[in-house]
Amino acid sequence: MVFSSFEFLLYFLPAFLLIYFLLPAKCKNMVILLGSLIFYYYGVKDKPVYLVLMLLTVIVNYFAAGVMDICKRDVFRKGWMIVGMIWNIGNLFAFKYLDFMTENLNRVLNLTNAEWRLPCAELILPIGISFYTFQISSYLLDVYRKKIPAERSLLTLGTYLCMFPQLIAGPIVTYAQVREQLWIRVHSWDNVEEGFREFTIGLALKVLIANRVGSLWSQVQTIGFESISTPLAWLGIAAFSFQIYFDFYGYSLMAKGLGCVMGFAFPDNFNQPYLAKTMTEFWRRWHITLGSWFREYVYIPLGGNRKNHYWNLFLVWMLTGLWHGASWNFILWGCFLFLVVSVEKLGFGKMMEKLPLIGHLYMMLLIPISWLIFAVSDPWQIVVYLGNLFPLQGQAASAFVGDFLKYGKMYAVPLLAAFVCSTGIPRKIYEAKKYTFFMTVMLVVLFWGCMYCMYMGMDDPFLYYQF
Repeated sequence: MVFSSFEFLLYFLPAFLLIYFLLPAKCKNMVILLGSLIFYYYGVKDKPVYLVLMLLTVIVNYFAAGVMDICKRDVFRKGWMIVGMIWNIGNLFAFKYLDFMTENLNRVLNLTNAEWRLPCAELILPIGISFYTFQISSYLLDVYRKKIPAERSLLTLGTYLCMFPQLIAGPIVTYAQVREQLWIRVHSWDNVEEGFREFTIGLALKVLIANRVGSLWSQVQTIGFESISTPLAWLGIAAFSFQIYFDFYGYSLMAKGLGCVMGFAFPDNFNQPYLAKTMTEFWRRWHITLGSWFREYVYIPLGGNRKNHYWNLFLVWMLTGLWHGASWNFILWGCFLFLVVSVEKLGFGKMMEKLPLIGHLYMMLLIPISWLIFAVSDPWQIVVYLGNLFPLQGQAASAFVGDFLKYGKMYAVPLLAAFVCSTGIPRKIYEAKKYTFFMTVMLVVLFWGCMYCMYMGMDDPFLYYQF
């Protein structure tokens, strides 16, 4: 079940909110947990064991954190922390990385002419496992570090981990950020109104922009990278750059809006990243909660910039790449980002910040290239696409070719809308006119425009569901 679907908007959400607001405060966490389990089950009904896996994750971490909290000796506390992390990371590794490792070991065995091969488990990745693993791991590590006490209520911890607005694709909310809200939170019509406004904006970004420009990228892939011109190659990768941004940003706004309706204040996950002047700044603005997680639980514990700075930086970017997927292109993507950020830290980044126009042009070139490595799983096809982006000779270099004109006309409106929205100008106008009658009407029009597009079949799954 996705937010941009009739099943969610017309059936699940109204029924959930009706029950949620009718029942007293002491029952609301139970409603959230049960509703979230139904929501998750809908997505894994072909593999119901994945629902059991998530519930076991709650129980294992509840028990491990609870024992840690009463242990006096550090060696025992550390032991239980390790037990919990083995469960968390072990499950993530088994479902997401085991086959990738096995396939590459088999390639090595093939090169050595060995007669035997390792069998692949062929496990299907549970929806949202990367997100909920990081969330529950942050809880366990915070209890170990005595930053927060262990949660005594299994229901409350389950509500935290399974809460459906941010369960599937974030934002990655730490327990410390919502601990007090899980027990006491304010419910008001103002929160409901604000939440539905944010949800509507997120829905529009997903359905009216991300899905439309994503169709262009799909068509470029269908044509084949060897058969596209240079202008269309740039148009295609620009389309993917806009698609992944408005797809994920739209989901984050919807999640934050639903949280607000329920009385929660989720952290922002994006801050106009395409306005960045350096890649370092870009990643302070993009998927903010993931960056914060790696900084808090990997980079700083390793020593941060105090010792082995570039090694720590390299490890963080490798983990960032692998977190997104078990494929060589994600490793290449992590290496690319590490190299760019490292060069910027040597002084190039400060120069770009002092020359904002050049900095923006620099990022207009770098962002699509980074997303190309992210989007294309075959390294050789990445090379082919780069050859079209930067042709040395041949027909692909033609500035005016039929494919570019054809698809440029077809997608001019959504691409222009994506560009304008990425500047942050529409958001500033919205904030200035938020409570006017005109803006309210515009949100209603956007909502029903989304419903119409969904009726016409434009309700593609969110890209980050696969991670």
